[in-house]
Amino acid sequence: MDLFDIRTRIDAIDGALLDLYVERMELAANVAASKRETGKAVFDPAREREKLLDIARATPERYRDGALSLFSLLMSMNKAEQLKIIHGDTPCAPSKVLDASRVDSAFPDMASVACQGVEGAYSQLAACRLFRIPQITYCESFEDVFRAVTDGRCTYGVVPIENSTAGSVNAVYDLLARYSCSIVRSLRLKIDHQLVAKRGTKLDEVKEVYSHEQAVAQCSRFLEGLDAHVNVFENTAMAAAFVAASDRDDVAALASKACASLYDLDILAHDVQDSDNNYTRFVVVSAHPEIYPGATRTSLVVRLSHEPGSLYRVLERFYALDINLVKLESRPIVGHDFEFMFYFDVECPVESDRLPALLDALDDVCEHVDYLGSYTEVL
Repeated sequence: MDLFDIRTRIDAIDGALLDLYVERMELAANVAASKRETGKAVFDPAREREKLLDIARATPERYRDGALSLFSLLMSMNKAEQLKIIHGDTPCAPSKVLDASRVDSAFPDMASVACQGVEGAYSQLAACRLFRIPQITYCESFEDVFRAVTDGRCTYGVVPIENSTAGSVNAVYDLLARYSCSIVRSLRLKIDHQLVAKRGTKLDEVKEVYSHEQAVAQCSRFLEGLDAHVNVFENTAMAAAFVAASDRDDVAALASKACASLYDLDILAHDVQDSDNNYTRFVVVSAHPEIYPGATRTSLVVRLSHEPGSLYRVLERFYALDINLVKLESRPIVGHDFEFMFYFDVECPVESDRLPALLDALDDVCEHVDYLGSYTEVL
């Protein structure tokens, strides 16, 4: 056969495959109806293993891996369709959260906002970027921020959730789950740390440095070369305020340029963070889900069963629905040896049918899913 004949034959095969694919997917309605009546789970691992084993045996060895990948994807897409059908008329379906949480108005310019720290903290700088005119209440800890939001003293809270150098702020993820708060907005804020001290202090005179543990981690190389003891403080701005109020002239803090100006401190060393590409993601949290127009990012925390292939079954749902995964991070579950929860951030317009399909499709392959919110990330 010449190339034209070969391509004609390929087109005919592709057409037949497409017809068979559609027929196979349409059978999902029958399977879903049967499983709904019998109460059987959509995912049947024994049936799936048996099916893949038959395919492996029937496929020439040189094509076996590709055939197994193809049929695994087909089964995943069929399961997603079954779950979509089963959950379609279920009031408590995970996807229903999206419809119930939509807000028609634009994200507010003014609001009462809780932040950890004091004036000059990076959380305060983030709040002033996220809101045009925030009414800020300062809290001693991240947990106090969440309490202020859930108690109704503030409409929103602004907390750091991830740093490009030091990684996730796990305490914030824990608090999101504990207080059942939702993410409604996020911001990537460039972080530049300065070593600040009382006016007249010389760099070689510094014996102690104070700052938040994340700032300390982000400036580890600089601190290794400084002959000074490092003390962890609740907040970078609080550390700067402490240094300004101290009667000692041999102490310094890692903080922002804004703090140096605010607390009348000298900058002894500029931009001392390990990486010049140092960003912290801050999130706006609310007591209830609020999805504003244009939201494209969704955060989830997923707990999986402790068995082989459990993470793969989740990831194949993302692949089958063509949803971009922008963050995947594991964390041990306290009190459960070798069991993990996973943080997922995905990019998918909230108006897309794929996002509710994903939320419903995860129900059958996860022990538990926490929906943390859908939102826009401000750069």
